[in-house]
Amino acid sequence: MADYGHDLRFGVFVTPTAEPVHRAVELAVVADRAGLDLVTFQDHPYLPTFHDTWTLLSYTAARTERIHLAGNVLNLPLRTPAVLARSVASLDRLSGGRIELGIGAGGFWDAIEAMSGRRLSPGESVSALAEGIRVIREVWATDRPGPVRVEGEHYRVVGAKRGPAPAHDVDIWVGAYKPRMLRLVGRLADGFLPSLGYLPGGPGDLAGMNEHIDEAARDSGREPAAIRRLLNVTGRFAPTGTAFLDGPAEQWAEDLAGLTVEYGVSAFVLATDDPATVERFAAEVAPATRELVAAERRR
Repeated sequence: MADYGHDLRFGVFVTPTAEPVHRAVELAVVADRAGLDLVTFQDHPYLPTFHDTWTLLSYTAARTERIHLAGNVLNLPLRTPAVLARSVASLDRLSGGRIELGIGAGGFWDAIEAMSGRRLSPGESVSALAEGIRVIREVWATDRPGPVRVEGEHYRVVGAKRGPAPAHDVDIWVGAYKPRMLRLVGRLADGFLPSLGYLPGGPGDLAGMNEHIDEAARDSGREPAAIRRLLNVTGRFAPTGTAFLDGPAEQWAEDLAGLTVEYGVSAFVLATDDPATVERFAAEVAPATRELVAAERRR
């Protein structure tokens, strides 16, 4: 059992396709009205068929009322960390504290390089992400004296003014799979955000990934429980169950509750572009999962 005790959150993972123009935004509005906690958008700035994710997040924030918003995950090699920090803080203040920061080290290096990003090796990309997170936190730290001073190998920010501070303590969630990135999560991040479909061994891979995060957290003087475990998932509603997240809402709730109890997952982000699925996930799966987890915690 690896339940870290966080409150359960439920959200959706939306593809930011540019056509039809408002489809992604309308799905976010549906999720907001349905009572979900989070809407996230992919970030692939090199794809001309996608809206720019940051523009989409800003527009969606103005169209929604209570739901939190995040990239899933933002491409750091194409988004300078000092500017990104101010963008996040500004939108968080304008939205009443509803922005979280999902961030990744980058991938698809041919496309990144074509957009003027610098190609990095796997090790370099991890180091750059660590430096980028430090820059972001320093920009937000308006209670510290003096300007920002980070002289890294990949990012050099010397003399920049701090601020603005976000309206709330923005979580930094890192998309991670391999040991070096998982250890970075344990040292520096507020959350861990992989996709279940990318785990070759299925949910069982989460146990070993948690071990890397927890060990790095303890070595850094942090409590492993301080790090939220999020998970992007896919599923299909059906009259009878045939596989994991393929069946009725009751089965979905049992499947997700099992991931919370066994691996500590406390935020489930469903990849879907279907409004009816969003509404059913919010109305039937989320409350049933919360009830199952609460009962297990009482035991």
